[in-house]
Amino acid sequence: MIKILENELVSLKREGQVLCLLPAEEKAGFPAEELVRRVRQLLKRKGGKWADLAKTPLAGDLPEGGRVVWLSCAAGKSAFERQSLLAKAARLLLEERPKRVAVVAGEAQAQWLQDALYVLQVNAAALPSSKRDSEKTSLREIAAYGAQVENAAMAMAVAQGNTLARSLTALPANQLTPALYRQRVRELAKQQDWEIEEYDLKQLRKMGAGAFVAVAQGSQDDGAAIVRITRKGEKGAGKVGLVGKGICFDTGGHNLKPARYMHGMHEDMNGSAVVLGILLAADMAGLPQQITGWLALAENHISPTAYKQNEVVKALNGDTIEIVHTDAEGRMVLADTLTLASRAKPDVLLDFATLTGSCITALGNRYCGLFGNDERWLDKALKAGKESGERLCAFPFDGDYDAALESKVADVKQCTLDGDADHILAARFLSRFVEKQVPWLHVDLAASRNEGGLGALTTDLTGFGVAWCIRLLS
Repeated sequence: MIKILENELVSLKREGQVLCLLPAEEKAGFPAEELVRRVRQLLKRKGGKWADLAKTPLAGDLPEGGRVVWLSCAAGKSAFERQSLLAKAARLLLEERPKRVAVVAGEAQAQWLQDALYVLQVNAAALPSSKRDSEKTSLREIAAYGAQVENAAMAMAVAQGNTLARSLTALPANQLTPALYRQRVRELAKQQDWEIEEYDLKQLRKMGAGAFVAVAQGSQDDGAAIVRITRKGEKGAGKVGLVGKGICFDTGGHNLKPARYMHGMHEDMNGSAVVLGILLAADMAGLPQQITGWLALAENHISPTAYKQNEVVKALNGDTIEIVHTDAEGRMVLADTLTLASRAKPDVLLDFATLTGSCITALGNRYCGLFGNDERWLDKALKAGKESGERLCAFPFDGDYDAALESKVADVKQCTLDGDADHILAARFLSRFVEKQVPWLHVDLAASRNEGGLGALTTDLTGFGVAWCIRLLS
């Protein structure tokens, strides 16, 4: 774990890597005048201006051979813009894999300093790799000097949660089957002192969770389960429910995906990884709420026992579902999981899922889709997205969309075959399974992967949802 050392005096002879968060105005005060003189000389030599540093970081050398990166902290930038600029600077510093980075900032740059601590930590972490020469995490210390760090523990907590989410998502499918995933969750629960309960296929059949079982029955491995994890909170602080789609590999079932769309489907469990990341970050940050995570862990395979088009299955809430497309398996496993989670009567219920291609078509990979049944929570969620740098777009959620899901043979269709507005129809479908009038938000994780990184992240996997949810809850 990276140590954050606050208000440690920077000696240029000692430091090998320095991130310099300069004020927006060239003549404003700054704690390390020598660094200001150096960047002025470098800008003069390159024919650049101080204002250029608000767009692109500038790298230079320190007297003893180290590296310094300067950027200007222009006022009025959004959290996403701040983090994107800091991520560019982090890439320049971390490519040499230093053990320590010093960050220098004036008091007016306190928010930038807070963001820098998070950005450096998430980008220093090495994700799982089977390559012989794969890199390991090298950064051990971040020395912050000048501005007062508002909440270093929070930056560290969110970074750890984000790293967990990305690390699990990066694992290949043969290393994260539902059975192996459950073992990892048990170990994490023991480490964090979380309560854990596992509903295996035998139990789920007996309970009548036919929507989940329909997807899981196609796998030779019977490790599929709904796993509940609870972190204890403070009395009276409220209860939060989190649901995560955990499809460890998605072939599409009988409606088999073509190769180009099946590639990468080991990442279809990203929603469940985000839930675990949020739980870990909440623990480390000391959030007061009791948080219960519900992980829908299964695979979607093609086999003689796999579910088929035109079947009718009965969900845990009693609704019958007409199967229209076997590649719409995410909403099936989430349906029964949402029913279980809502019956626990949390104050708010959130689900995370890499659910629909139509949400990516609508937004690309830079925003995630947001749906919900409570305007107050929707407003909070959008605000938290702006403040955390993880941006969401709220989509229509009107009841007249339900007409497309009317079935002649069951209570509801699973989806349609034409795919129009499937992200909205999927959210409408899921809403049927939220009981007890629980306030509910659904996040379609269109931005779980973005080539070249996104916002604070320089890796393709973004861990989107951890920072947003922690901001929402805190």
